[in-house]
Amino acid sequence: MSRRRTLGTKKKIALLVSAATVAGGGAFVMASTSNAAPTPKSASESTVCLGLATALGNNQKFIADQRATPDAQSEARIANREAVVAEIKRKQEASGCAVGESAQDSQTAQPSQPAQSAQPPAASAQPSRPAASAPAGNGGGAAASGQQVCNGSTVTLSGEGGAPAASSNQFPAGTKLKVTNLDNNKSTTVEVTSVSGSCALLNNGAFEQVREPGKFLIRRALIEKVG
Repeated sequence: MSRRRTLGTKKKIALLVSAATVAGGGAFVMASTSNAAPTPKSASESTVCLGLATALGNNQKFIADQRATPDAQSEARIANREAVVAEIKRKQEASGCAVGESAQDSQTAQPSQPAQSAQPPAASAQPSRPAASAPAGNGGGAAASGQQVCNGSTVTLSGEGGAPAASSNQFPAGTKLKVTNLDNNKSTTVEVTSVSGSCALLNNGAFEQVREPGKFLIRRALIEKVG
């Protein structure tokens, strides 16, 4: 007469608990994988991220320059720009961009600026002059066109508030610049009020007048010195 072996109640409970643990662990792994945060986008993957990275880089360069050659107002300027940097980083996080990624908008092109004075005699430089007046008319014609400057520069925002204004590393305070976004033909004429790390950096008020919705960078910009 064969005797069947039966599992005791305690062994059955132990096996059930083990199976539940394994199943629960697998479900946890699957849930963790599905709920993983998306990888932040880099400046090369998004125009918005590129604009924010450019704005961050310009402000960081400005802070570095102020620390390298300080004056009586440097401390106040640095404190202001550090607040701007913090705001840009918050915008990077909210936009799904890599927080802290920075870039210079046209710093690699800056050394070529002095060479522009030597370019007008060349035939290739001459046709660009008439082209400068056409976008000015499309932008509304409220302000007269002036001398085209900062050829090839992109334009972004500094993150600073206040009335529309600009900052520059090439033009002194009081200079008037007309910035036209060639992608939507919107333009604004602003006065340079401070120093920055790029040829023309618009504050929030000025940038809003020429920006395209959702973008923090103007790739095709016409910058003219009008006063």
